[in-house]
Amino acid sequence: MENDNKRNSMIILLVEDSPSDADLTVEALEEGKILNELHIVGDGIEALQFLHHEEPYAGAPRPDLILLDLNLPRKDGREVLKEIKDDKNLKRIPVIVLTTSAADEDVCNTYNSHANCYVTKPVDIDEFIRVLRSMEEFWLTFVKFPHRCDD
Repeated sequence: MENDNKRNSMIILLVEDSPSDADLTVEALEEGKILNELHIVGDGIEALQFLHHEEPYAGAPRPDLILLDLNLPRKDGREVLKEIKDDKNLKRIPVIVLTTSAADEDVCNTYNSHANCYVTKPVDIDEFIRVLRSMEEFWLTFVKFPHRCDD
C-alpha cells in the first residue's frame, strides 16, 4: 500500500442503520476536502461480514476508518467494537463511535473497549453536518493511519 502522504482517498466503513443519518454522512463527506471511498452497512452482522470479507462482501476493501453507531439491529455496535478490537487483524483500524447516546456509561464502556473517538450525533441537521466535516478535517487530514504494522 502506498505511503499515506501519497494517498488521495480514504476507505471508510459507515455502520449505520438510519438511512437519513447515512444520507447526511454521505452528503457531508462528498462536500469535504478529501476524496473518500465510503461503504455503508446497516447492522452489526453486516459490519463484521464486511470486515472479514464474508459473503456478500467477499471482495470488500479493508477500511482505513470505521464510523460506528452503537444502537444497531441484529448485533449491537458495542459488540461489534469489542470484536474489532479483539481481532489481531482488525484492532488497528481506528473506530469512531458516532451515536445518539450521550450516556456516560456508553462513553466509558466504548473507550474501555478501545474506541478511538466518541462523538454524540447532534439532533440539528446543520450541526450534524458541521460535526461530520470537522471529524473529516481532523481524521482524514491530520491523522497518520497504521496501514501496515507487524505484530
